[in-house]
Amino acid sequence: MAEVLVLVDHVDGAPKKVSYELLTLARTLGEPSAVVLGKGASAAAEKVGAYGAEKVYVCEAEELSSYLVGPHASVLAKLVQEKSPAAVLLPSNATGKEIGARLAVKTGGGLLTDAVGVTPELVAEQQIFGGAVTVQSKVQTGTPIITVRPNSTPPTEQAGAGTVEQVTAEFSDADKASRLVEAVVEAKGGRPDLGEASIVVSGGRGMGNAENFSIVEKLADTLGAAVGASRAATDAGWYPHQNQVGQTGRTVSPQLYIAVGISGAIQHRAGMQTSKTIVAINKDPEAPIFELADFGLVGDLFNVVPQLTEEIEKRKG
Repeated sequence: MAEVLVLVDHVDGAPKKVSYELLTLARTLGEPSAVVLGKGASAAAEKVGAYGAEKVYVCEAEELSSYLVGPHASVLAKLVQEKSPAAVLLPSNATGKEIGARLAVKTGGGLLTDAVGVTPELVAEQQIFGGAVTVQSKVQTGTPIITVRPNSTPPTEQAGAGTVEQVTAEFSDADKASRLVEAVVEAKGGRPDLGEASIVVSGGRGMGNAENFSIVEKLADTLGAAVGASRAATDAGWYPHQNQVGQTGRTVSPQLYIAVGISGAIQHRAGMQTSKTIVAINKDPEAPIFELADFGLVGDLFNVVPQLTEEIEKRKG
């Protein structure tokens, strides 16, 4: 069984959920091997074996933390050359896509981005035109390099050997062209991360302004949920862009997704349509979101949502 390299996305040794999703997916494609790079890599290496990693390649070279993505691509390129893996899987975020692109240039392999699934034959499934069309793509030359959208594969534990192997690499001047001069830790509130939350409450154009998002936030806090927003709301400046759910924002797949004042444009649906249960609140009975919703409530959100929040609080008490 050929190896499948998985780049582990972690923060100071704490792997993100997407890394466990990729390892779960890799088990269906071959023998999963985790690649953990940068500060805290050794700590992260201890955790990935629980999700099937048979081998864990670790590199904590100082360049991986001092420079941007160039050194990461070089370590992966060395592993591709030495191990001849069946494929390389990376998270489909800004960093993962850039590392994947650089890796494709270095190795001569083909790059496929934003996959929502990969078959054992290494055929990637991608959604285009806002999720209206699904296509299958396959790399014809070199090692397939595939970035996979978060929340595409439910992570499941399965013990692997987790054998750690230290990796060394040489870095060119081109790898070190962009230096990291400052890292600022974003202040975190009490809400869960949008991409990993089991409940998400999102607001859209129907919120009317930024101040009204407090209604969505209060409902979310009552449920212990993350807060999302449609592209219309973030483009209007009502909520931060990092909270945008949609094809050009975050892809979420929670157990419960509540859409408040969101019409349900294709762009938004592409980012949340795999949610297990979808509840829509909108005053327009013809809103497209109701076609996707498991439960729909036609009404004025400014009356409905506060009542819903109050009732939940009563039942919790």
